[in-house]
Amino acid sequence: MQQTDRPVAITRPFAQAEPLVARLRALGIDARIFPLLDIQPLADTRELRAVLERLPEYEMVAFVSPNAIDAAFEHINHWPAAVTAAVVGEGSRLALAQHGLTPDRANIVSPINLQRTDSETLLEVLDLPALAGKKVLIIRAETGRELLADRLREAGIQVEQVAAYRRGPPEINDVRTSQLLDLLASGSDWVITSSEALRYLKEMTLEVADAQAWARLQMSMLIVPHERIALTAEELGFQRLLRTGSGDEALFAAIQSRP
Repeated sequence: MQQTDRPVAITRPFAQAEPLVARLRALGIDARIFPLLDIQPLADTRELRAVLERLPEYEMVAFVSPNAIDAAFEHINHWPAAVTAAVVGEGSRLALAQHGLTPDRANIVSPINLQRTDSETLLEVLDLPALAGKKVLIIRAETGRELLADRLREAGIQVEQVAAYRRGPPEINDVRTSQLLDLLASGSDWVITSSEALRYLKEMTLEVADAQAWARLQMSMLIVPHERIALTAEELGFQRLLRTGSGDEALFAAIQSRP
């Protein structure tokens, strides 16, 4: 298959983008890392550490992202075998494995449909009646969607949430300004894995460039792994969307098959 020569911007946080970018570059694809979310540690981890000391009290612990897993496992020395770990995607399953938590050591629950991995599809595979009356912990960023917690509470489950990390827009400095202007000028395609990140991209473009640059960006191809992100993109005026599944393998295949 003939490859397009357009660059592709991978907008995940840097550590999550590196493996995918390395594979793409090995094929001669001009892949560039341009994070649109900055993942930062908490200034105060006392609440997180106190909650994690009580892990055996919970029937299930749900991690909202690989970042939540990495941040939490900085303070977890031993995972109680009786506690179920719930994750929303293959990236999170791999993150658990990197910390030694595999299916032979604990019950790990995740969505069956790999084309759409999120809180909604995680809820589809959870045995909510069996969890009713029991305690579930959600480990997340300081801000995020409340859907998972709300649905669990509606099912009569005792839900606690604790922040493990912070996320927000990266600092706009001279280096990032130059990178963005170059990506805009080269007609790059964009891998967008967060609606929040896409909104930051709009804000950043309007701040460092102008409305004409934003109009040109709206004509770019976006590669999106979730329908919710696609809806956000359409609301923001993007029309060229390449929908794909979640995880590196699906993104890798989609980038290779770009028209």
